[in-house]
Amino acid sequence: MRWISQLLAIALTLGGLLVTEAAVAEQAMRVQSAYSFPETLSRLRTALEGKGLTIFTTIDHRAAAQSVGLDMPPTTVLIYGNPRGGTPLMVAAPDFALELPLRVLVREDGDGKTYVTLNPSKDLEGKHGLPAGMTEKLAPAEKIVFDAIKKPDAK
Repeated sequence: MRWISQLLAIALTLGGLLVTEAAVAEQAMRVQSAYSFPETLSRLRTALEGKGLTIFTTIDHRAAAQSVGLDMPPTTVLIYGNPRGGTPLMVAAPDFALELPLRVLVREDGDGKTYVTLNPSKDLEGKHGLPAGMTEKLAPAEKIVFDAIKKPDAK
């Protein structure tokens, strides 16, 4: 009976390690914007469209909350992309379509600070069985996002 307890303890420990590893691998990247919420959204739209990416839709979570009598800080998701970058990934791993188009969250916290969050595409390769390095095609889109929210003199 004691060996069953030991086996269970080992299984729970290993299971916990696997869950922890998966959670770390799928952490979103969050960066504070150097700009206000409206300016951050404007800069992101301009930067993305200026580089040939399409903004497919904008989800204004605050407006949705207010439409049902609730309130929350400004929180908006931009859904954007370009079929040239995403299509080869979906052909290689059809389930990768769950990750596309790309999304970026812009939100304001209670102190008036604006944050931009996205899921790094490189962290999604293993999740969908893509060959290593294949999501590098999406890295320029992530760079556009983060370049748009920093001050020009920031490195």
